[in-house]
Amino acid sequence: MENNELEIGVVLEAFLDHSLEDALKFLSSSAPEVSFVEVGAGGYAPHPHCDVDDLLANRQSRTNWLDLLSKYNIKLDAFNAWGNTLHPDKEIAKAHDTSLRNAIRLAGELGAERVVAMAGCPGGDSSSKTPHFGAGGWLPYLEGIHSKQWQESMISYWTDLDAFAKSVNPNILVCIELHPGTTVYNVETFEKFIGLGSSLAANLDPSHFFWMQMDGHAVVERIRGRIGHVHGKDTSFNKESLALNGLLDHRWPKDPKDMPWNFSVPGHGHDLNWWTGLVERLNGSRAKVISIEHEDPFVSPKVGVPEAAKFLAQAIEIAVKASV
Repeated sequence: MENNELEIGVVLEAFLDHSLEDALKFLSSSAPEVSFVEVGAGGYAPHPHCDVDDLLANRQSRTNWLDLLSKYNIKLDAFNAWGNTLHPDKEIAKAHDTSLRNAIRLAGELGAERVVAMAGCPGGDSSSKTPHFGAGGWLPYLEGIHSKQWQESMISYWTDLDAFAKSVNPNILVCIELHPGTTVYNVETFEKFIGLGSSLAANLDPSHFFWMQMDGHAVVERIRGRIGHVHGKDTSFNKESLALNGLLDHRWPKDPKDMPWNFSVPGHGHDLNWWTGLVERLNGSRAKVISIEHEDPFVSPKVGVPEAAKFLAQAIEIAVKASV
């Protein structure tokens, strides 16, 4: 935050069934605390609100697009091009790499300095056709996969991507979400990752820390200087299912009522004191916006996003007053 007050944004993926203008109009009237949007730009991220090719090619299209945001007093925070640029299917990897690089280019053209992405996940070996999450070596066939992926794929790809990003815009941060299923999912893997380039940073999403049983406050204190972006999303637990099935569950996406945990509106899983503590600890980071990522299966976006905006605004207000 560099001693600046966090502002509130929304990941527009919550409003895929709305046009860009309809989504902005709704946010302006129903969630006035929101002043930024994070916009999908390819990879696995749907992008009905952003025609990347047209915006890259056409200056007038870029002007018109920014004017539409300005009409509703909302600004662009980041593009989101989450995907798997290390996918063993070379066509998928190439498409996601192109989306990420185009998102970086477009961010530069439109004045944004954040692109949200994921670190990717290669196959288990050169013959693999699907990604292989190398999270542990509890059985012989799992041993050494993560280290091999790091040496053979991660270092070369992300060193090159860092150089590309800085050549486009020396101020841009490519903010990687610490996400299970990718090669960067906790502090140990992230601290290796940021050694690959100065433009690489974290997109802090505490919801994943909750279900992995990590302490989100401790994570912020450890990596604060390399946090460039934040998602506002909570996690709630189903005690009965959790007791029987634990945190790992292969059934998603199935009926949320059967799951050990679900993503939820901020405040539904962790109280105001926790979120205020998060905001306080983000002081000194490079994050400027906490972007509401609505994925609560029990609450509609038109209810959950305004609720989250009010809740997070309260957390920010309390944190600011406490710092004075």
